[in-house]
This record gives sequence, C-alpha cells and structure tokens, in this order.
Amino acid sequence: MSDIPRLILASKSASRRAMLDAAGVIYEAVPADIDERAVEAGLADASPSEVAEALSVAKAAAVAVLHPHALVLGSDSLVVVEGRRFDKPRAADEAAEHLRFFSGKVMELHSAAALVRNGGCEWSHASIARLHVRDLSEAFIADYLRLEWPAISHTVGAFRIEGPGVQLFDQIEGDQFTVLGMPLLPLLGALREAGVLIA
Repeated sequence: MSDIPRLILASKSASRRAMLDAAGVIYEAVPADIDERAVEAGLADASPSEVAEALSVAKAAAVAVLHPHALVLGSDSLVVVEGRRFDKPRAADEAAEHLRFFSGKVMELHSAAALVRNGGCEWSHASIARLHVRDLSEAFIADYLRLEWPAISHTVGAFRIEGPGVQLFDQIEGDQFTVLGMPLLPLLGALREAGVLIA
C-alpha cells in the first residue's frame, strides 16, 4: 500500500468530496487558500475553460507546496451566460439578480481539474456543460431562495443540481459530473495512470 501515491483534494466542496467518495477514491481534503481574482488578472485573454484549468492548477499548487511528494487535486468551475462571467453570489439579493439574468438563457458551466506534484502540473482537463434555464417567475425565484439560501452561496450559478436547483432547467447537455463541478471520468483515468487507482 505504501507505493500508492497520497492523494489530497485541495477543496472543501461537498459535491466534489461526494463524487470521490462515491467512486471509491481514497484521499484527504485540505482546502486551498488562494486569491482567485489575482490568478484571473493574468488571464484576460483566456477562455473560460482555460481560466477554470488555471485556477485548478493554482489551487493544487498552493496545497502541494505544503505537502511534498503528495499528488494534489485542484478543481474549479466557472459559469458564463451570454458572454458574461458570474461568480458566487455574495448575498441573496445578488443571487436573485443572477437568476433573473439566467432566466430563459443557456448557462455554460466550465468545470476543470488538475493534478500537481512537487511543483509540477502532471495533468489537467476541462469539460463544459450547457444548461438551458427555463423562464423563471419572480414567485419561483423568491420561493427557491427561501429554500436554498444560504446553501447556494458557495456555488457558481446559484444552484445545487442535486437539490432544488434542478428545477431551474428544462434541458442539460453534458455529463452530470461536469455539472456537479468536476470532470470525474477523465480524472479517474488520470488517477489510474498515476497509480492512485488500480488500472
């Protein structure tokens, strides 16, 4: 067992932990503490997927510095609607504004993951899902936030697909893992290559 690399998830995301747990991956969770806006500042011309990958690498690298020789998994998700990037809502009023803007539009959700060890990125990948938001009434938005705030305050897109957030959509293109915030199937392949999982 000592030959199996130590895997650390550089995140406190409950959905990412749940995905790894359900897949039978053994890991430790050590949340990363980075200035995401500072990382993004140097990526003005990058695509949303490239930004998500860069943030995943930065999160993993920040934790990897503290844990030499461990394989560190970083992950990040970005939401873009009509070319506008949305961050996590800071208050219920802001979440309501986001939902009004999303109404009747297609939300692009970019989810990425990266594996870093000893200062080097060994693997990274980004996937995209397209979520078609139905027309949302003011009554629905108010009732939805009554049920889901503040639980959705830490989510981009102001929703948890595994909860009442599924009611925002009438069609989803892309796999469930990307929607949950991590491209799990490509990641599992990379973990097999790295010897964390049995091939």
